[in-house]
Amino acid sequence: MNEPRTIPLRPRDRLFAVVTLVLAVLLLPVAFARRPGRARELACGWALRLRFPAEDLTGLTGGALAAFTAARTEALWRHGQLIGLTSGYRDPQLQQRMFDEEVRRAGSPASARMLVLPPAESPHVRGVALDVRPHEGARWLEEHGARYDLYRIYDNEWWHFEHRPECRGVPPRRRPHPGAYH
Repeated sequence: MNEPRTIPLRPRDRLFAVVTLVLAVLLLPVAFARRPGRARELACGWALRLRFPAEDLTGLTGGALAAFTAARTEALWRHGQLIGLTSGYRDPQLQQRMFDEEVRRAGSPASARMLVLPPAESPHVRGVALDVRPHEGARWLEEHGARYDLYRIYDNEWWHFEHRPECRGVPPRRRPHPGAYH
């Protein structure tokens, strides 16, 4: 259910990945001059900011931000794979609005919890949840994310990952949807 489809990369998506990697390579000398020990990470961050200009990484916990940065750096440099963030930290008011809208759309709080949790239960409000894109990036993260304590949590949300350092490489039991077992 809602699994990323195994489809070949569209030419446009492949082009975006190649252009982003080329930009990172071109930015590498400048990044090296600024931070020699972290040049690849810095150049990757700059290139990905150009590719995903609306991304907002603020509000993530330090651990979640470091894990996501390290994972997407490896994905780009070693595998030519882009991972963008569509949603990370959400303040409680935004999360409540999202939950209320889903209650109206779905017809009940129980139905809404299939997709959106109230603020007191949302890992987005705690700054440890990452909704990523594109499908290929989510697949990469599902395959390699445990190295960074990033795990896909819900069967029905291919895009949702959480930073769970307490798991230390052992994936947590996946739930069917956000409201399961709460």
